Amino acid sequence: MLWGCFAAGGTGALHKIDGIMRQENDVDILKQHLKTSVRKLNIGHKWVFLMNNDPKHTSKLVEKWLKDNKVKVLEWPSQSSDLNPIENLWAKLKKCVQARRPTNRTQLLQLCQEEWAKIHPIYCGKLVEGYPKRFTEVKQFKGNVTKY
Repeated sequence: MLWGCFAAGGTGALHKIDGIMRQENDVDILKQHLKTSVRKLNIGHKWVFLMNNDPKHTSKLVEKWLKDNKVKVLEWPSQSSDLNPIENLWAKLKKCVQARRPTNRTQLLQLCQEEWAKIHPIYCGKLVEGYPKRFTEVKQFKGNVTKY
């Protein structure tokens, strides 16, 4: 399992998760990678963190860390995977890595890191710019499946 983040300016950290992902892991990953990625992507202070409603992301422990670190979080509607633009990045990453045919876990992780770093900032920017349209369409379809 991987944790990753991105902004309009490109991809941030990509982190390998060993074992089962728990709320404690989520806080550790945020501590290690969120602010580092914000600095790397040079997005300043006016940014909003987007994550889905997975229980490990919405736990009191994670909420406390986000609040203590003054991370503004976008309110997320329940059961709305169509809205999450990172799903497009995961699909792109998977396609690129599969095309290179990794033969073991070590190589798989290495290729994931390489391909993640190659994702063009223009692609990331289009995903961010398209978010309002996604949101409108999900609202229009009242939570049913959309083209996204």
